[in-house]
Amino acid sequence: MLDVKKKECQKRHLAVQDTLSVVNGKWKLVILAILMEGKKRFRELSREAGISPRILSKELQDLEMNKLVSRTVCNTKPVTVEYAVTAYSKTLEEVIEAMNNWGIQHREEITGRKYAQVSNPEISISSNLEKEEILR
Repeated sequence: MLDVKKKECQKRHLAVQDTLSVVNGKWKLVILAILMEGKKRFRELSREAGISPRILSKELQDLEMNKLVSRTVCNTKPVTVEYAVTAYSKTLEEVIEAMNNWGIQHREEITGRKYAQVSNPEISISSNLEKEEILR
């Protein structure tokens, strides 16, 4: 009985590791969340995510390799490229929404203020905490 539970636990850990290996890093889930609102051109996505073009290009390649993002070259002058989520990536929608909700709740817990009252939501909680520690 104990061996069965241990094997099930190992399977769950492996599944979580597999998931994290696909969506790991600072930007992949942010990019997917933005693209779930609709397709974006490369520069739009770079501006909206606040990510450098070099890093964005690498992250998009990884997401495309894992079939989470599609890339469409538009027949325009100059050539433009649009990115969109795939049907497969929509399986992560509930996960991203749950992370969004938890992030709001966590920010409120840590800062002691409602999310709408946070002066600059683009600043991460960890950097807010570091600033508060420095000011003490």
